[in-house]
Amino acid sequence: MVLTPAQVEQYRRDGYVHPIRIMAEAQAAELRARLEAYEAASGGPIRGEMRHKSHLLFAWLADLVHHETIVGAVADLYGPDLFCWSSGFFIKEPRNPAFVSWHQDATYWGLNRPDVVTAWIALSPSTRENGAMAVIPGTHLMDQIPHRDTFAKDNLLTRGQEVAVEVDPARAVTIELRPGEISLHHVLLVHGSAPNPSDTRRVGFTARYIPTSVRQIAGERDSATLVHGVDRHGHFEHEPRATRDLDPEFVALHRSIAERNARILYRGTDKKSFK
Repeated sequence: MVLTPAQVEQYRRDGYVHPIRIMAEAQAAELRARLEAYEAASGGPIRGEMRHKSHLLFAWLADLVHHETIVGAVADLYGPDLFCWSSGFFIKEPRNPAFVSWHQDATYWGLNRPDVVTAWIALSPSTRENGAMAVIPGTHLMDQIPHRDTFAKDNLLTRGQEVAVEVDPARAVTIELRPGEISLHHVLLVHGSAPNPSDTRRVGFTARYIPTSVRQIAGERDSATLVHGVDRHGHFEHEPRATRDLDPEFVALHRSIAERNARILYRGTDKKSFK
């Protein structure tokens, strides 16, 4: 057990739990430095499809989605047989209008049931001042809420999606994290985040975990990374684990997977790739 019984109960009741320390702040700073070294070498912030399933591109992110404390915490909630289905960066630059609208993660993912948990991993401080995620407790107990697509320029979500109902911000809880801490939240929990008007960069990385019994029902056969236990169901192709950064074979594999996942996430629109 990684989570205490009280934390498991909070997740069941409220749809989230935080903070959970998975590494020292110095280790988180080292991972941030790896990201920013790549960004410096490539000429700018990580963007587009490189932000999607990044654990297939960088060995240090492959290690992170397999982190025993993260995986152990998810196993406390969903059992021992787990895939990392997706991952991605959520970065807010200083004094930048980028935001995340109120939404549920599950809306366009195409999975057959909402047994999905997102681990939000802080590689920098995530505070109210720099645009930390906020959640509406208990909303994961609702069904899927209708969403509308905005494709807003500054929205960090794939389709700029937002819930098509009023959200009472007075109920919101801000999830503040120190580097090396994570939060866990349910796929149906309504959450979002404001822009970052501060002078500090907010760097977060998310990993989305599912039991191996979950299926993709919205498109062609999907793939995922087995991180714990065994796969007795065969619903997903198994993704290999990156052992070095930007291996050409993995870059090609990642491109094909990103194109396929974009077709799932953007179905019904004329969008073809991640922004």
